[in-house]
Amino acid sequence: MSNHETPSGHETPAASDFEFGLDTAMYVSVDSDGREIDGTDVLRNTIEEAVLADEIGIDSFNIGEHYREGFMDSAGAVMLAAIASRTERIRLGTAVTVLSTQDPVRLYSESATLDAISNGRAQIALGRGSLTDSFPLFGFDLADYETLFEEKLDLFTRLVRNQPVTWSGTVRSALQNQRVMPPLPVGHLPTWVAVGGSPQSVIRAARYGLPLILAIIGGDPARYLPYVDLYHRALAEFGHAPQPVGMHSHGYIARTDQEARDIQFPHLTTMYESDERRGGSPSFAHFENEIANGSLYVGSPETVATKLATNIRVLGLRRFDLAYALGPIPHEQRMATIELFGREVIPRVRELLSAASAAAAATAPVLAVGASA
Repeated sequence: MSNHETPSGHETPAASDFEFGLDTAMYVSVDSDGREIDGTDVLRNTIEEAVLADEIGIDSFNIGEHYREGFMDSAGAVMLAAIASRTERIRLGTAVTVLSTQDPVRLYSESATLDAISNGRAQIALGRGSLTDSFPLFGFDLADYETLFEEKLDLFTRLVRNQPVTWSGTVRSALQNQRVMPPLPVGHLPTWVAVGGSPQSVIRAARYGLPLILAIIGGDPARYLPYVDLYHRALAEFGHAPQPVGMHSHGYIARTDQEARDIQFPHLTTMYESDERRGGSPSFAHFENEIANGSLYVGSPETVATKLATNIRVLGLRRFDLAYALGPIPHEQRMATIELFGREVIPRVRELLSAASAAAAATAPVLAVGASA
């Protein structure tokens, strides 16, 4: 076991190497009196939330992609460009881009343009999408679910890595020695693959040598450890260098555990009631169990930081994105949870990770002089 390995076999991440981000689905929210606000206000409020995240030192701000009532995140590229003009250092990306129903050439152009206007701050997470609303909306057949993602991922990675591109497939027209503008400097536009727990998706990310982000939105995060191990083994078998693993999970932070529960639970219930996939609202007992033992980060800064540091170490993560303030939580409360995440949770997690790394180094066995490693 190396000086910084945890019992699972993964190295304790160095606090300075870690990325802490915020993810948003841009829910249509309510005001302080519980009245639904106009969707255009949600757009403007989201920009202000990103500006605050930049000001207080959060590493990234990432926008999802949905095409259904209650969400305002269907034009992420436009939103991120607007945010780029108001921010200076924060990385700007997608919580997930549903690549299957996007055109990789257009997506490359938009992403490279965002990277240019933000001075190299763009990143992207590509996924197949757990919601399928975009398939009929843009004229794609769900029967082609796997083929669409596989071929488009292949084309997109070629565009990012090595232009000009010659490519052919079954889901769009071929390219012959094609350059797509604007050009990307080498190493720009970090491209992650977002997966929800499919071994095939984990192996695909490894095959392309792309970093992996796990969407862990229910149950004990430790159950994803086999996927992390599979990913690292697959990377080695495909001959790729080690890549980071990240995690995306839901949460809300308030001054006390009780306040966080009181704010988040009613809005979580509202969100579940509007989502036919979820089969009804969660009970309060289920909600509390997810906080105590699952992947819901709801509580005071100390509660959230302690739980988060533990799961980061268990899974050997290098990135965590908090999908903050689930459901139609008012803008003022969304801003409050961002403040606490940036000013209190992140510094505390870094402190806990540094302490764990130092403790691991102090207790590691020391080889005798002259002994073989």
